[in-house]
Amino acid sequence: LLIMTVNTVTVVGANGTMGTNVSAIFASFGNAKVFMVSRDLEKSKRAAQKAGKTVKADSIIHNLVPADYSMLADCVQQSDLVFESAAENLAIKIDLHTRIGQSLRKGAIACTGSSGLSITRLAECYPESVRSQFFGVHMFNPPYQLTLCELTASPYSDMAVYADLKDYLTNTLYRTVAESKDLPAFLGNRIGFYFMNEALQYAEKYADNGGVDYIDALIGPFTGRTMPPITTADFVGLDVHKAIVDNIYENTNDYVHDKFILPAYVQKLIDEGKLGRKAGEGLYKLIKNDSGDKRMMVWDIKTGQYRDEIKYTFPFALRMKEFLKVGDYDNAIRELIGNKSQEADICLRFLLRYIVYALYTAEHVGYDLRVADDVMATGFTWCPPFAMMEAFSRVCDLGALMKERLKPEILSNVDIDHIISEQIKSKYDYRTFFKAK
Repeated sequence: LLIMTVNTVTVVGANGTMGTNVSAIFASFGNAKVFMVSRDLEKSKRAAQKAGKTVKADSIIHNLVPADYSMLADCVQQSDLVFESAAENLAIKIDLHTRIGQSLRKGAIACTGSSGLSITRLAECYPESVRSQFFGVHMFNPPYQLTLCELTASPYSDMAVYADLKDYLTNTLYRTVAESKDLPAFLGNRIGFYFMNEALQYAEKYADNGGVDYIDALIGPFTGRTMPPITTADFVGLDVHKAIVDNIYENTNDYVHDKFILPAYVQKLIDEGKLGRKAGEGLYKLIKNDSGDKRMMVWDIKTGQYRDEIKYTFPFALRMKEFLKVGDYDNAIRELIGNKSQEADICLRFLLRYIVYALYTAEHVGYDLRVADDVMATGFTWCPPFAMMEAFSRVCDLGALMKERLKPEILSNVDIDHIISEQIKSKYDYRTFFKAK
């Protein structure tokens, strides 16, 4: 197979976090000359310096060419591939793709890094002569650590070009390519943000127990994820989280529809500019004093103020971690299933709902159920659903457990026997995801 030649790339919106990181990926792995276009030339210059540091390789700096929007047409005309990485706002993207389409040469590829807007709608910004060369190429942040790339075609796409692009992303940029249908939020974010937004809703439901840090402590690394779900939302940015869940809520209607409603306390934080880690405060806030000591503060939903984070010690979690420390994964899962505390029950139900929704969604949004494992393992570093099924199936009848613990509204909408019958051997080892932290 001939891998397509991409010598020159334009990244539009290159001064944003993702634009900067993606520019570095094209310049390093792809060894391409990259025009880094943003509204302001100084911002583009700073982004180019930052991109060099991202990959810890000054050697790529000479591949990065700062530019501004006045140079966009010229950059696009010279490029084999144009990657748009602007704000997740349909009006902004429509304007940019209309401009890109005026200069895109025949044979070049245009793509959007959108995390879930309509690829078909954006394709329609292009003249018919080049519309077939437009695709969704959604990478995950930070792309050096997270290799996932969701690839999406539109009804207009040239599928031979699509195959070449998939090849280039896989073999030149070293992405784990997950093919997704053109549906809101694609696959990774549909599953991941369901889990994260439900955790935010549960923080409100259990505000008397502590709220934000209480729920995060229940679903930490010992449940198969690098970062707890609410901490992840803070890391992503609460404004970005809102844009994604609002888009899913407005444009889908499956059995978890209400789980995509953003809780009011999160909207309040957004309104106050407390957008998460990038803003220095959000659901969490790190305070450093003059002596260099650090204090992690957390948003208290009940008082509407920050307080010190509580280091919860749940007996079920402590016992699970003890088993995980010695590599006894079976007894760690048995402890979770057998423990009758409120905390263990909340945790277990979260994991069961995650498995069910991941596979239900993969069937509707992906082309192959295995893609659910790829998106969660390489986009979120969460134990993927088939691997988690394997961990549970070693110690219990998973179908029976789901029917016993999941609520009627799930059981009446999802065929659990069908989900269980779809189980395939995961290429990911569940043991690498469950950490005794």
